[in-house]
Amino acid sequence: MGIIKASRLVFDYITRDDDEKVQEVNRALDHVDLEITPGSFVAILGHNGSGKSTFAKTLNGILLPTEGTVLISGMNTADDARLLDVRRTIGMVFQNPDNQIIANVVEEDVGFGPENLGIPTRQIWKRVDEALQAVGMSAYRLKSPNRLSGGQKQRIAIAGVMAMRPKCIVLDEPTAMLDPNGRKDVIRTVLELNRREHITVVLITHYMEEVVDADRLVVMDEGSIVMDGAPREVFSRVEELKRLRLDVPQVTELAWELKQGGVPLPDGILTMDELMTYLVPVLKGA
Repeated sequence: MGIIKASRLVFDYITRDDDEKVQEVNRALDHVDLEITPGSFVAILGHNGSGKSTFAKTLNGILLPTEGTVLISGMNTADDARLLDVRRTIGMVFQNPDNQIIANVVEEDVGFGPENLGIPTRQIWKRVDEALQAVGMSAYRLKSPNRLSGGQKQRIAIAGVMAMRPKCIVLDEPTAMLDPNGRKDVIRTVLELNRREHITVVLITHYMEEVVDADRLVVMDEGSIVMDGAPREVFSRVEELKRLRLDVPQVTELAWELKQGGVPLPDGILTMDELMTYLVPVLKGA
């Protein structure tokens, strides 16, 4: 069974007047069916307004379905009695780390979540040590978060979620406010957690270079899933992605343009090394 299973999931944003009468209904998710297996790294892509962030918020009960169900390890997010267990299973990291960092010292911030879960003090500090080590921030444990860079703050936010020992981390555009180096640091950290700790990762992003190492890409448009497959498969469909107002990794687009110009290259090239492997023999034979 999937750690996440959405069935016929609908979510409507409803605007009401002062008398609570419905004025407007905007459908953000339109009968979404999606299952995610434990230990996988799944990226969800889509232009602004496609429904990807709304979907993320349904995974730990921040938003409840208008119709359909979301099951987390078999637990229904609409069941109030299981909501705490759902949130222990799904950790959330949002795009602005300042909204998740509340303490004046890094180690205290990382320990805040486990403390709220009632974890014994000795266990809390053990978790803090392990989480900081996992994200490469042990040397900063006594620093003030205010003195850290954006990328470092985001890694602290991830450590705070990790310390609560979730089975899955959902990251909703975690690099949107970071510079390129900060983005690389955060994505490297997320990838290592997935590969080394076997934590399920759901990454919501619009930066295509961040997802080439994912196991699976899910593309959303107008609240529906329109593509679902491995990165090579999805990024082979360059023209379709452009029609959906999405980019592809720069090297993928370069390879596609070269192919359009008659260079014999396969679809879905994802890295510069891969491009050169195909391109060098062509250039030597020219």
